[in-house]
Amino acid sequence: MTFSERTLRAAQGYFELGMTRDALRELDALPPADQLQPEALEMRILVLMKLGRWRKAVRACESLCAVEPASSIGYIQMGFCLHRLGRTRKAREVLVNGPQSLQGEAIFHYNLACYECVLGNVETAKVYLEKSLAMDDKLRHFAREDPDLEPLYTA
Repeated sequence: MTFSERTLRAAQGYFELGMTRDALRELDALPPADQLQPEALEMRILVLMKLGRWRKAVRACESLCAVEPASSIGYIQMGFCLHRLGRTRKAREVLVNGPQSLQGEAIFHYNLACYECVLGNVETAKVYLEKSLAMDDKLRHFAREDPDLEPLYTA
């Protein structure tokens, strides 16, 4: 096992234990080229999101999208981070303009439902939410408690 593999595993272990700052330190210890590997970027995104460092997480998502343009993870997470930063229109734009593969994921439709709701497009939000729930009924539990979707239940 290489130094980078051990370091990435250590970062993952720290993250799983809730030791996010230690996980970030491990990721920062990776050689610069290895920090741009998809696995390292994905872990960095999760750590930064857990720490509420939304702007840095967006930059890590942009890097992930650049090295893995067909992967949905970077786009989904970037949208979420932008939304948390109050940039919901941009979040919607990122998802809508992402790879075609996104449309096969329930979370894509769920997040778009949230973004449309927040933007006041309740009817469009309903369509996205129905699609997400048809794809993964487990999301129903989250939808009932998601404050972004509140306009759907009061409309």
